[in-house]
Amino acid sequence: MLKYILLDKRFLLGLFIVNLLGTIYGYYWYRSQLSITPDIFLVFVPDSPTASLFFTVFLLLFLFNRNTPYIEALAIITLFKYGIWAVAMNLFTLYVDGSLSWQGYMLMASHAGMAIQGFLYAPFYAIKVHHIMFAALWTLHNDVIDYVFDMMPMYSSVTMYMEEIGYFTFWLSILSIFIAYKLTIKPQNSLP
Repeated sequence: MLKYILLDKRFLLGLFIVNLLGTIYGYYWYRSQLSITPDIFLVFVPDSPTASLFFTVFLLLFLFNRNTPYIEALAIITLFKYGIWAVAMNLFTLYVDGSLSWQGYMLMASHAGMAIQGFLYAPFYAIKVHHIMFAALWTLHNDVIDYVFDMMPMYSSVTMYMEEIGYFTFWLSILSIFIAYKLTIKPQNSLP
């Protein structure tokens, strides 16, 4: 039943539209940070919208029965990573501040959805080990940009914990890569 829903063209089109609008809103949400970001780092700053952009591109091509393994690998890893990351940061903000705005709760719900949707389509990806390696390099490089060059998303009330957040984010990246590998690489295609 789930497979039927996931492959239904109307469902795919609806999911594509939701992700496209979410991606546009995500880039809008980053507008103030992007305005002060050096050009060399621009592609790495808007983490969640770029993750949903990867998935939006996957959905568009999947609607036409085309696979894009590099995009698929980037999507599954970054959707989970930044989906879980945003939920964790909003929960941490709630813990530190004692309250959270309605936007924080909206972000938690939408980002939890991001994390889940990438996994739901895992059986339909055409990912091989080299695609995972490419996406892993992108993801870990992004962590370096965020936490070595101080380009991480702005969460004002928790900035005093950036070292701990950077450490958490690195291990979340490793977990995301591992899960993507386990969900997409068939045993006969894996490395010995």
